[in-house]
Amino acid sequence: MIEFLTENALLAALIALGGLALVFGGILGFASVKFKVEGNPIVDQINDLLPQTQCGQCGFPGCKPYAEAIADGEEINRCPPGGEATIQHLADLLDVEVKPLDAEEKVPSVAFIREAECIGCTKCIQACPVDAILGAAKQMHTVIGSECTGCDLCTDPCPVDCIDMVPIETTMQTWHWDLPKTPAQSQLIATDRKGEVA
Repeated sequence: MIEFLTENALLAALIALGGLALVFGGILGFASVKFKVEGNPIVDQINDLLPQTQCGQCGFPGCKPYAEAIADGEEINRCPPGGEATIQHLADLLDVEVKPLDAEEKVPSVAFIREAECIGCTKCIQACPVDAILGAAKQMHTVIGSECTGCDLCTDPCPVDCIDMVPIETTMQTWHWDLPKTPAQSQLIATDRKGEVA
């Protein structure tokens, strides 16, 4: 075997390079799994505070891109579905000044399709970012109320204007306490606590 490789230097070089490529490829593959960067943790914390309606009312295509923009310095007051409560939580997390909402705060609502007027064009289905509208082409459509985020993106594309945004009534099923902050939202350093000295 050694005599064969010494007679064929080109083949020996190719085998050596192939072996080195396999070894270093394996090392790089292991390193990419072992030392994987999970991403910016502040972006994940900001994204957890946003309402996840994916409505685009902030000027970004969804909540995750807006969270990335906030981490890069964008204003925190551009989320109408989140309202003042979300702005307050974001200000607390980022230790910035609370600013008033850049748009009017909306009452929580869900889409309602007047089914007798629906022509089945499917434009509302295509516009819904959370697939809360059920129906087929040239058939009646309806909204799955528990899935609807109230983003209002389905009303404009409707050619017959048969979609209304209906406020969610406060009932025993929809009423809830405001949850306390999670430890990630209330991280304090020792000097932030009143009465303690670093």
